[in-house]
Amino acid sequence: MRPLFRRTLIAAAVLTVVVAFIYLRRGPEPVAQAPSVSSLSVEVVQARRQQWPQLLSASGALTPWQEAVISAETSGLRIASLEADVGSRVKKGQLLATLAPETVLAEESKQQALVAQAVASLQQANSNDRRAGIVGQGGALSEQQREDYRIKVATAKADLAGAKAELQTAQIRLKQTRIVAVDDGIISSRTALLGKVPGAGDELFRLVRDGRIEWQAELDARQLSRVEAGQVAHLTLPGGQRLEGTVRLVSPTLDTKTSRALVYVALPKDSPAQAGMYASGQIELPPREALTVPDTAVILRDGRSYVFTLGDDSHVAQRPVEVGRRLMNSVEILSGLDEPARIVRAGGAFLSDGASVTLVQPQVAQP
Repeated sequence: MRPLFRRTLIAAAVLTVVVAFIYLRRGPEPVAQAPSVSSLSVEVVQARRQQWPQLLSASGALTPWQEAVISAETSGLRIASLEADVGSRVKKGQLLATLAPETVLAEESKQQALVAQAVASLQQANSNDRRAGIVGQGGALSEQQREDYRIKVATAKADLAGAKAELQTAQIRLKQTRIVAVDDGIISSRTALLGKVPGAGDELFRLVRDGRIEWQAELDARQLSRVEAGQVAHLTLPGGQRLEGTVRLVSPTLDTKTSRALVYVALPKDSPAQAGMYASGQIELPPREALTVPDTAVILRDGRSYVFTLGDDSHVAQRPVEVGRRLMNSVEILSGLDEPARIVRAGGAFLSDGASVTLVQPQVAQP
């Protein structure tokens, strides 16, 4: 056993020496290299100069274009009927309410009787004057007596004119028992109550003339100087509906407390706009040239806007830019960009300053 163990130990030592010799001859195994990372493929565009409308943002209340107050013109009469309510669309002259006419009808009858009496008195005075003229030709009446008859005729005429005027007043008051719309429009409020006795001048109804609503946009002095009548305005209602209107009037003065002025924007008739709403919108100013890029080319990092430009060495550079107006799928660049620069169209969020990229040509749609 001992000679066998010795031979095994010698064989193991020889094998170890041989393996070490082979490793020294071949050297260490080469380290596998990591596969190269492929660069991001990008498309590039150049900034374009376009004529863009200038948009002036504003907000304000929706109010009636004009309101008409419909009041009682006579007093002492109770409201006998109501023919319209809030929201009713009415025409000019349409009956809205009636006042009890019994008292006025009685007054009218009385004045008609007084007119008839005055007519009879005038006829009698004329008859007496004619007879006095005939008698006076024979010298039976003095000139003073003749003058008295003529004065009685003039007095009877005056009494008749007064009676007719009183009758006309009664007829006007009778007409005023019918409360009618003073213009086409929509009833916006009603204070008339059945059985109420309103006084002369008391408001009974309020009417939005022609049903027209307008937007009163609030602007400061700097903005106000750029707005003119006839410019187009776009506004968004609280429900999300979008409307297009036209600047009707620009206020000539500013509020001394707020230093703001109103711009009155006329809206289409029968629009969903309602008085009392509050809306925001924009007023279109004359177009102005803008340097524009696709909105996908602009990324936001740390509160600032950036674009990536591609250099001749296929590396990109991150450039801070100042952005302005936005229209459709483009954005205006105010500063920070050279016009001939090649700009990465999209994917800037996956790039870093100095990254290597592969330029690809945009695919052209087949006709």
